[in-house]
Formats: sequence, structure tokens, C-alpha cells
Amino acid sequence: MTFSTIIVETIGPVARITLNRPERANALNQAMLSEINQALDDAERDDTVRALIVRGAGSAFSSGFDLKEQMERRPQGAEQWRPILRKDFDTIMRFWHFPRPTIAAVRGPCLAGACELALACDITIASEDAFFGEPELKFGAGIVSMILPWIAGPKAAKEIILTGEDRIPAARARELGMINRIVPAADLDDAALAMARHIAAIDPHLVKETKRAINRQLESQNMLAALEEALAIDLAIEGAGSPDKIEFMEIARRDGLKAALAWRDARFLKHPP
Repeated sequence: MTFSTIIVETIGPVARITLNRPERANALNQAMLSEINQALDDAERDDTVRALIVRGAGSAFSSGFDLKEQMERRPQGAEQWRPILRKDFDTIMRFWHFPRPTIAAVRGPCLAGACELALACDITIASEDAFFGEPELKFGAGIVSMILPWIAGPKAAKEIILTGEDRIPAARARELGMINRIVPAADLDDAALAMARHIAAIDPHLVKETKRAINRQLESQNMLAALEEALAIDLAIEGAGSPDKIEFMEIARRDGLKAALAWRDARFLKHPP
């Protein structure tokens, strides 16, 4: 199948998905989410695939969900936001539920929904120039997949999310348990592929069932129910439309997204955390 927003390769027993909108820092638009789901469907049906890698084209993993698309489509109210957020959430969580190991290979920015996607992967390998964050609250948006508290703990998650931190370097991300390894940028793809091939050499049924057993350690603490409740809260936030988000989008439509981001950041210069 031909894709327009991603590249899909099969490298021996490894499937690799490349987010391929480098001109938009690989922002996750609705078309890309649909293609990711199709690629995951294809990989899941292919018994020769034993591990899956997701990475970004160019210098970024992904800047997160596409704000420009939101600006143009102007969804309003819970009924219009519900299918959008459902698709966002379900696509992220497919990497958690995928029956083979999922590996995120992260370089450059990995923000917002893309950060959540990387957290949902089983293993995350980052280049030295990678940085992570959840900036949503700074422009009046909610969190689609509230997976960070389950990975980094509630204290770290509250600090990151409530301050809208968006420049977490790879070294700090590793300390918080958000990523597994840091490698030189030039070695990122080889390191991810080596990890995938190593796991692929193990009996796939054993790997699948053991991944399920590890996931159950968190799921038995009502993780999935809590994520659904957090999604419902996000739907209420987006459906109502916070004043900050409304103003951000008005500036973006009038003056461009860069101007809106400058307005957002200027609000916090006098109050560094």
C-alpha cells in the first residue's frame, strides 16, 4: 500500500514506520493517524514481523498533534471533538497494546501527543539531541493520553504537565524513566534496529505473552480505566474551549502559528518555574 504521510519498511523480521512530514516537524494530522493505524494493521497480520520501530523523518520525531489542522478545521463542542480525541487516543494506545514489541527511536523534538506515543512504546531509544515535553496546558489544551504519571510517577508528571514543560533533555528523561537509552544521533537508527533484531530472535509467542504480562502489572492498577477517565476530562476541556486556547487559535489564524507560539511563550517569561 502507498502512504502519503508515513514510510513503511520491512527489514527482515522488523517493521519500521517513519513519520514523514518533515516540513511540519512530523506533526500528527488525521491523515497520518489513519495511515499509522493501517500500517499497524498490516504488521499485526504479518506473522513474519516480530518487532516494530517508529521514528521520524528529518531532524524531529514529532511535534505532536497538528495545531495547524485544528486551526483550519475549527472543531467546536464535545460532539465534534469526541471522534478526534478518540482517534488520537486510540492511535497512541495501539503501540501499548500491539502484540509485538514496539520501539520508539527519537531524535529532536518529541512533544505532546508524540511524547505520549513514545511513552506508550515498550522501549524508547533517544539520540543525544532529543528532547521531550507536554506543553498542552500552556495554550489551553488538555492531555489526550495521560500515560506520563504511570511511567514517571505522579510528582514528576504534575511538574511537567502543569508547567507545560517542553524542553526535557534526553538525560533527564532517562532519569525519570521516560526513555531507556541515549545514543549519539548518528547511531540512533542502528541502535533501534539492533534492539529490534535482538528481540526478534526470541520465540515470538513467548515475547508476546511476556509483554502482556508486564503490561498487566500497570493495567491491574486500573491504568486503562484511568486513561479513559482522563480522556473524558480532556473531551470536556476541548469541548468547552478554554479562553487561552480560543485566543491562541485566534492569533494563529490572524497572524500565523509562529505568532501564536510567541504569544504563548511570552506569557511565561516573567514567571520561570
